[in-house]
Formats: sequence, structure tokens, C-alpha cells
Amino acid sequence: MWLLYSVLAALCFGLRGILYHYTSQQSLNRNVLLCGTFFMGAVVSLICALITGAEWTTSALIGVQMGLFSFGGNASMFKGFAVGKASLVAILTGLPSVVVVVFAYFLWGEKLNLWQALAFGVIVIGILCVRYSNDISLGNLQGAGWGLLALFLFAGNDLSGKWTTLADAPLFPTLVCMFTTGTICFGLWWWRDKRNQQETAASPDAWPAKRTFLIGMLVGITNVVGMVMIIHGFDHGKAGLVSAVAALNVLIVLLYTRFIVKDKFSRLEQSGLAIAMIGMLLLKVVAS
Repeated sequence: MWLLYSVLAALCFGLRGILYHYTSQQSLNRNVLLCGTFFMGAVVSLICALITGAEWTTSALIGVQMGLFSFGGNASMFKGFAVGKASLVAILTGLPSVVVVVFAYFLWGEKLNLWQALAFGVIVIGILCVRYSNDISLGNLQGAGWGLLALFLFAGNDLSGKWTTLADAPLFPTLVCMFTTGTICFGLWWWRDKRNQQETAASPDAWPAKRTFLIGMLVGITNVVGMVMIIHGFDHGKAGLVSAVAALNVLIVLLYTRFIVKDKFSRLEQSGLAIAMIGMLLLKVVAS
């Protein structure tokens, strides 16, 4: 069951990635976009909590930690893209599952059997091949620090998601705390951007804030559904495996850029896609 939830999470996060890819080509304020994304997540989670009559317990406050990790991860990733080599940052932000496997072992004693470890390794190699760029060298590592920070923060978010299942935290109240925290953080950053823009008389973004926020809310629907799915996956499966499968959302974005944007696959990307699918089949065999 965990594999199904993880695949559904990857699909949702892949759709989110497609929307991020589209908006990245527009002149807009990313903090406004992400503020809208997290705001919609908070609204949907609150409505679901009220409808289901969920109990609000102190364990739901783990969601605050998840919100801080998610905010920090996104902020570090965007900073890395701004100051460094995008391909390097992309590789690092695609590897949280490796950190999750290590920490899950030491924190909760989660072990992978031989076949699970093999499937995990195959999937990670596939993701690396998809994200790898030949223009990376030892002398061209700009943004590596921000990419590493994003890597650990995204891993922290996944580990926190696993923790919520072990602590029997109520799902929707936890997500309310998470998305509310992210909304506040990105809202404050948006306010800072607006103030700095006024002080420097910088040209405003082509997309008005209201439109950007509404698009962010649309993205937020995919995000909150993905979070529900991945937490259910954590509840039924091992954290590292769930995290690795969910990270395959990059393949969905890759397919979008190939068939919709009409970008061409490199041989390495084709190989990575095939390797990742082999890893998925191995996991299916192991889980069955």
C-alpha cells in the first residue's frame, strides 16, 4: 500500500513541478507564488480537519517544524539557483532520500533488506542521471553550499513527516500547522521584497501580485494532495523508500518538457528514465 501512496505523491508533486516550471518562465515574484501555494494548503487542510472532526493534539505542532523545513528548503534552493550552477543544485535537491535512509536507521532502526536496498540504489542512480549535467566540474561548484542546505532541509521535512505517523499526529491539523507556518514565512519574505522594491524603485513584476497569488493557490492544491499521499506512505512504509519513490516526480516534469515543451532528451536523461523505471519495478516485485 505504501508504494501506491508514494507513486500518487510523486504524481502530485510532478504536477506541482510542471506548474513551477511554467511559472518560472514568467516574470513574477516567487515568494508571492509560494505564499499562495502554502495558503491554499492551509485552507484545504483546515476544511478537511473540520469535515472529518479531527482531534487537535499537541503532536500536530510537528507541522510547524515541517513548515519551517519546507520554507528553508525552498528558499535555499532558489538562492542556489540564483548564485550557482542550476544543474548542481538540482542534483543535490534530488537526493534527500539518501539522507532520510541514514537518519531513519539511526532514529528509528529502519533497515532495508537486500532487495529494497538494491531498488533504492537503482532509483537514486536514475534520478542522478536525469539531473546530471556534463558542465559540472570540481572548479565549477557555485551554489553547492545552498544546494547542500536545501538537501538537508528537504530531508528534514520528509523525516518530520515520518515522525508525525510515529507520534500518531492528526493528519489534517498537522498539515494546517505546516502550511500556515509556510504561509507566514513566505508572506513575510514577500513583504520584505515589496519594501525593498519601493526603496530601490525597482521595476515591478509583470504579473500582478493578485494573479500570482491565485496561481499559487492552484499549485497549492497539487501540493496539499501530495502531502496527504506521502504522509500516508510514511505511515505504511519505510521512510527512505517512500522518499525515494516520491522523488521520481522529476521524471514527470521531464516527460512534460519532452512532449509539451518539446525539449529533447539527452542520452543520459533517457538512461536515467529507464534506470528509475527499473528501480520502480524492483520495488513493485519486492512489495508484492
